[in-house]
Amino acid sequence: MTTPHPGRIQEVFRAFLMLGLTSFGGPIAHLGYFRTEFVARRKWLSEKDYADLVALCQFLPGPASSQVGFALGLMRAGPWGAAMAWLAFTLPSAIILVLFAFGAAVMEGPVGSGIIHGLKVAAVAIVAHAVWGMARNLCPDRQRAAIALAAVLVVVMVSGPLGQVAAIVAGGLAGLVLCRAAVENTVSEVHFPVTRRAGGIALAAFVLLLVGLPLLAWSTPSQTLALLDAFYRAGALVFGGGHVVLPLLEAEVVQSGWVTPDDFLAGYGAAQAVPGPLFTFAAYLGAVLEPLPNGLVGATLALLAIFVPGMLLLVAVLPFWNRFRQWASAQSLMRGANAAVVGILGAALYQPVWTSAILGSHEFALALTGFLLLTIWKLPAWAVVAIMALGGVLISLVAGLPA
Repeated sequence: MTTPHPGRIQEVFRAFLMLGLTSFGGPIAHLGYFRTEFVARRKWLSEKDYADLVALCQFLPGPASSQVGFALGLMRAGPWGAAMAWLAFTLPSAIILVLFAFGAAVMEGPVGSGIIHGLKVAAVAIVAHAVWGMARNLCPDRQRAAIALAAVLVVVMVSGPLGQVAAIVAGGLAGLVLCRAAVENTVSEVHFPVTRRAGGIALAAFVLLLVGLPLLAWSTPSQTLALLDAFYRAGALVFGGGHVVLPLLEAEVVQSGWVTPDDFLAGYGAAQAVPGPLFTFAAYLGAVLEPLPNGLVGATLALLAIFVPGMLLLVAVLPFWNRFRQWASAQSLMRGANAAVVGILGAALYQPVWTSAILGSHEFALALTGFLLLTIWKLPAWAVVAIMALGGVLISLVAGLPA
């Protein structure tokens, strides 16, 4: 395997660091940020290849948006690129939450609340831009538009990750029937430098840790092993990522007495106000745990343990991904699944992105401004986020939004 040019590794790190500092709004919004940056702006991969990757990560347990980012870094600059993508996207929010655990991060008053509200409005513009662009490319005919609409209905009726997975499965099955005429003779190959042997090792490691950590934690009094087991299982057994992991974490750390309910809720509230993946909430929990290890050591162990299983599973399936996409039936299935992804993004644009951010005409005007800056003026997402934050402060000062 050839070693990627150091410039590419640095490029990946810089791109994802900017996203890690500015990607507010949760996992669905993150997918919109990624599309804007890597499909529309940098053109690292096509719209269809990106949608295929999103659909794959939605199927796997773990943090879907972080898995997509990890795969993009792997595709661009090999294993080091994958590591830098994860580190740069994850570290900013993890650091902020650990500081919050130590009492050093507080956002109070009209300026602080205005910034947070403006960042929520930015997520509206980003997700709307993603839905608009993906719908034009992935739902160009009546059949796929109907699949996208059906996906919206499914996720509205069945909330949570079950609804998302059900919508993608149903969309894929519908694609097998309705999208056969759209099958191409050739499909572009997205190169992931992962051998089948490496994929097999990753799968074996995933299973070994999933089975072995509970046995080791049960058989020894080590609190470190208990911590690793709790957070690894939380990352390995949750579909959809984001908010879905919170009940598992609450069961592991609150019901066990490691973290008080008040500390858990305070950290959860802080996690809503930071950029990057919500899984970094694990760093906060690791820092405030009552038994040792806690502090920086506990935060690091918890953060690594919750992310590792999803990345191992992704590495395990990537060697077989391109071959699967070459099959005619798989192409039909993926067309339907991609249309369903558009529907899921569309539903999420309303709930929770729109409903949590657009409180009146001022926010609507600000979100529309952000959308036009992205679509017409082609501003990068980070610049739009900065403008929306300033707009949120202005709205807070003028309209008197509650702190």
